[in-house]
Amino acid sequence: MSQPTAARDLITIEGGPYYPVRLGRKDGLVSKAELVEGKLPRPKMPLTQLIALFASKKFTVQEMVALVGAHTIGFAHCSEFSNRIYNFSKKTKVDPAYNPKYAEGLRKLCSNYTKDPSMSAFNDVMTPNKFDNMYYKNLQRGLALLASDQALAVDKRTRPHVDLYAANQTKFFQDFAHAMEKLSVYKIKTGRKGEVRRRCDAFNNLKTA
Repeated sequence: MSQPTAARDLITIEGGPYYPVRLGRKDGLVSKAELVEGKLPRPKMPLTQLIALFASKKFTVQEMVALVGAHTIGFAHCSEFSNRIYNFSKKTKVDPAYNPKYAEGLRKLCSNYTKDPSMSAFNDVMTPNKFDNMYYKNLQRGLALLASDQALAVDKRTRPHVDLYAANQTKFFQDFAHAMEKLSVYKIKTGRKGEVRRRCDAFNNLKTA
């Protein structure tokens, strides 16, 4: 099973929309960690940088906001948002954008994160195991876990889309499915530029254990 198909099936199992995944996508012949930096969104990236990153891949602001809705499931390690709950600024240790009770809970949850890097929190504290539009409602209530999530709720370029998806789950599902289909065909490799791997974690010409 390909990664796009596996992702789609997980989303569907969790209650999200079903969307077609086109067959025939090949895996690349080069895989290096250093080539990834700067090409994927990061939790602490400024919103303008995130918008530019998605735009460079021909995705609109609306499509970006829809795709980030995948944060309705999954989790983030405490290190990704620790600055918002322990050392936000000289005036306040906690980001005032947080709901106070939510921030207090995060501080307790992550109290030992420097000794245990695996400590994490759900992206969606309300319905963490359900693919729905609660993520956007959380953004409106001060329950945005990551700084990049919080930015979506207040910036004039993204807030209208957040408000729309918070009010209309059907519209979110439709736009998310469309954006995921578009993502699945981004820079498809054809001919000899790629291969269909026998194992997704290794090139075909390498021996595996």
